[in-house]
Amino acid sequence: MAAAFSPPMGASPTAGLTLAEALEQRERAGRPVRVGLIGAGQMGTDIVVQIAQMPGIAIAAVADIAPERVAQAAALAGSAADIVSDAAGIEAAQRKGRIAATTSLDLICNSPAVDVIIDATGNPEAGSRVALAAIAARKHIVMMNVEADITIGSYLAAEAAKAGVVYTLGAGDEPAAAMELINFVRAMGYPVVAAGKGKNNPFRIDAVPADYVEEATRRNMNPRMLVEFVDGSKTMVEMVAIANACGFVPDIPGMHGPEAPRAELQNYFCPKEEGGLLSRKGVVDFTVAKGVAPGVFCVAEMRHPRVRERMSDLHLGPGPYYSFFRPYHLTSLEVPLSAAAAVLFGLSHMRPLPVPSAEVGCVAKRDLSVGETLDAIGEYAYRGFALSRADAQARNALPIGLAQGAAVTRAVRKGELITLADATPDQRLKIVEVRRAQDAMVAALGGGIQA
Repeated sequence: MAAAFSPPMGASPTAGLTLAEALEQRERAGRPVRVGLIGAGQMGTDIVVQIAQMPGIAIAAVADIAPERVAQAAALAGSAADIVSDAAGIEAAQRKGRIAATTSLDLICNSPAVDVIIDATGNPEAGSRVALAAIAARKHIVMMNVEADITIGSYLAAEAAKAGVVYTLGAGDEPAAAMELINFVRAMGYPVVAAGKGKNNPFRIDAVPADYVEEATRRNMNPRMLVEFVDGSKTMVEMVAIANACGFVPDIPGMHGPEAPRAELQNYFCPKEEGGLLSRKGVVDFTVAKGVAPGVFCVAEMRHPRVRERMSDLHLGPGPYYSFFRPYHLTSLEVPLSAAAAVLFGLSHMRPLPVPSAEVGCVAKRDLSVGETLDAIGEYAYRGFALSRADAQARNALPIGLAQGAAVTRAVRKGELITLADATPDQRLKIVEVRRAQDAMVAALGGGIQA
């Protein structure tokens, strides 16, 4: 076996190490990266199990409204859970090699036995509270909650920077997987023309949970979550997360979403004048063609004759547009990599820019009447719809992260975009309060403020 690499004298303990080497170093030292997980549902359980497979990282504590779910997740991972009520309980469980289970978010965030927080709640309001609590406690925060990120992520990233901690979306979801390709292309010095994903499920904009109970049960999913994928809301959310991290925009409201095959992505996602669909470069989009999902793509423009000669030799086409493709994303299984990278290297795999460039609005799935209260993403009232920030402001779009609990104040017809004049967000929600703070921050940066 090769000798372990030792960083130069005076350097950081992880200087020169790969992430795998840094984790192995932590394992040998008996000092694993200690994770506080919020949420023990489908994704949270995956994370508990996955971290049990990895060296140098461990679940210290899990908060969930149902502590018995933590015990079930721990058992699946070959461990056990202790229900705790204070910081000493978390440390005692850790010494015994057990997972601390609690209902208290604040207890985990403020525990000295936790290095990094992962939000796996899946709810924008809950995600806002998790992120704020983690940052206030000066803990790194890994957000699986893309819905919260596209609504208030710029503010959260700014607050994390002030606190000296890392704010990052989780590796494994399509946005972070696409960012790998975007960063690769940008580092080589080439413009990104388009980036996006293949849509996993059939695109049915009128999908509702009642029609997907059987499939959701068979796939061990919540019907609401499945519908969020089917009706396109999740795709809109994910593509806007990429846009806000890169300064990209949807080329048109709702994006194009063509049936673009894997081998022809660069022919669809290029300018109209060169045979493609796009009216501009630097956009996010998706394809519904089979064979692309569960992958992500990035289309680069590479015009130098010598570069095109080499690309042709490498069987990547004549150019000047080339598609780079990652054929998989491992969802929750990759998320612990972001937790480890944040602690060991201070690295964010993905975060939004200070001024967002895109927004996800809401399109009514059915006629909405005055006095109704809007339900959650993936339910019956609305679906997500991606817009450039300029379009969202011009149309006074209701941000999807503020929709749940909003009161309908003006009738909306099926298929119409819901505006802030049509529905008033619930002012009691933390995410609504934080969105106001983000709007003020963006305005101070010269980015204007949404009505």
